[in-house]
Amino acid sequence: MPRIHLGNWAEDAVNWLTDHLSWLFDAISSVVNHMYDGVEWVLGGPPPLLMAAILAVIALWMRGLPAGVLAFLGFALIDSIAQWDEAMQSLSLVVVSGVVALLLAVPLGIWAARSRTASMVVRPVLDVMQTLPAFVYLIPAIIFFSLGTVPAVIACIVFAMPVGVRMTELGIRQVDEELVEAADAFGTSPGRTLMRVQLPLALPTIMAGVNQVIMLTLSMVVIGGMVGAEGLGSTVFGAISQVNIGLGFEGGIAVVILAIYLDRITGALGDQVSPLGRRALALARAKLPTRGLSVLRYRPRPAVGLSAVVALALIACGTGIFGGDSDDGPTTAGSANVGKGRTVKIGSFNWDESIASANLWKEVLDSRGYKAQVNTYDPGAAFTGLSTGNFDYLTDAWLPTTHASYLQQYGKDYADLGKWYDQTSLEVSVPSYVKGVSSMADLKGRGKEFGGKIIGIEPGAGEMKLLNSTVLKGYGLDREYKVVSSSTSAMLAELKRDYAQHRPVAVVLWSPHWAYSTYELTKLADPKGLWGKADSIHNLANKGRADKLPQVTAWMKDFHLTEEQLSSLEADIQSAGQDNTAAGVKKWLAKNPGIADKMAPVTATG
Repeated sequence: MPRIHLGNWAEDAVNWLTDHLSWLFDAISSVVNHMYDGVEWVLGGPPPLLMAAILAVIALWMRGLPAGVLAFLGFALIDSIAQWDEAMQSLSLVVVSGVVALLLAVPLGIWAARSRTASMVVRPVLDVMQTLPAFVYLIPAIIFFSLGTVPAVIACIVFAMPVGVRMTELGIRQVDEELVEAADAFGTSPGRTLMRVQLPLALPTIMAGVNQVIMLTLSMVVIGGMVGAEGLGSTVFGAISQVNIGLGFEGGIAVVILAIYLDRITGALGDQVSPLGRRALALARAKLPTRGLSVLRYRPRPAVGLSAVVALALIACGTGIFGGDSDDGPTTAGSANVGKGRTVKIGSFNWDESIASANLWKEVLDSRGYKAQVNTYDPGAAFTGLSTGNFDYLTDAWLPTTHASYLQQYGKDYADLGKWYDQTSLEVSVPSYVKGVSSMADLKGRGKEFGGKIIGIEPGAGEMKLLNSTVLKGYGLDREYKVVSSSTSAMLAELKRDYAQHRPVAVVLWSPHWAYSTYELTKLADPKGLWGKADSIHNLANKGRADKLPQVTAWMKDFHLTEEQLSSLEADIQSAGQDNTAAGVKKWLAKNPGIADKMAPVTATG
């Protein structure tokens, strides 16, 4: 069969859309960002316990006293594990995505239910939307909408909307045809038949679809974290990348609490809006006992519940949290206030030296009067985001080998600020207890011992491309070994497990890396030099932003760290924990006085 280049056609289509409809994508981005910011302002503005009380009253109103108490306790737990802001950001993402998905899904479902031709056209499209891996949506979404909240919202909408369409169509089609015919016989117009007969009877099914749309949207929060969206997705993605069990558990618990709350509330909402549901609730109340545990089934009337929510909202407004101008950030001495509050956005990905260098710069720039932001992405997304100007600097470009493909693709949009760390290396490593393996050539003939696998990292990493395309073939290992694409965190987890069990394992690694100080590993020599020359780590800037932040650009051009300094910085961050990166950086700066002044001398003018 001849090769059909579907991928090339898809790429051409995306390029055409980018060239001709960029104005539309910019407008969509603006609308979605404003929607998200507004919802997040409302949900994240009040003090946590006050907002928890508002959400608990809604649960009390919808489901009764036990639900209200458990909701308050659940949200109080989220606050106590320091995940409140992230939870409200994720809830905002769910609200925006869910509302947009439903606004699109319900009309489409009605159209499909009333027209068999429309149903035949819509159904295969929904099949593709439901079965295509969600990660695939992120590639054009990043190109069209850059990094951040918008691509996450788009992915959530595409993933969740099909269920809403299908359930709406199913609900309307299940309405007894005799009832529709009776309405027609009395001269009722099709529109009134839809509004007065079909939709009321289809509401239980439609509301079940609403519930599933909300839950599917929430299930995508981790995807949002991979493309720079704020919230629990970022927390969970960071914990996965760093194999941080504690932080991952805390983020996961917060997601579970949100999921249970949203599931129960949307389920109860279906009973409230449906005539059949209201009738069932009325019958249930009539059967309640008049004494004893009946208090546990107390539910305020709508007027009482709404009044309580409004009263708490007014209290929240009275606290001054909406629109307050307080600044809790550190004050900067006038002589050091070079930045004058300007924002500097730094991208990183989940490599230890990337996290270390990006957060080191954040701490130093904050001390110089800038407002530095660090966001973590997948490597491919990070280089794409830098090229589109989504952020200003990237501090971990391995050149001229590892990240060469990104320079070839996006180099015209980058300004290379020079190397800050020299003589890195790429390698495959094995535990030192594996005898007789000291070079890549020694792996030949020992595939069964290693299960025929080399544990890799992110498939988009340049090291993975080089290993698959050049190194394995050069040593005749391509038929004996398969490189397992995973993630840095998964590779480290596999190394930790196999090392503890004293099992042979070969992993993709690089130097510098803290794993060499944690485990006794053998770097496999490369006698043929197929890994290429040693890389240096460079700072890159978006060309447009480099000129607008001349002082930061000048500082980064003069930045250098030794292997000892970088290793100790990574070690302090590791010991501080994933959720305390700033504390690790501050600890390292305290142990290395003068580094901040050398990186960003305050005598220079801003």
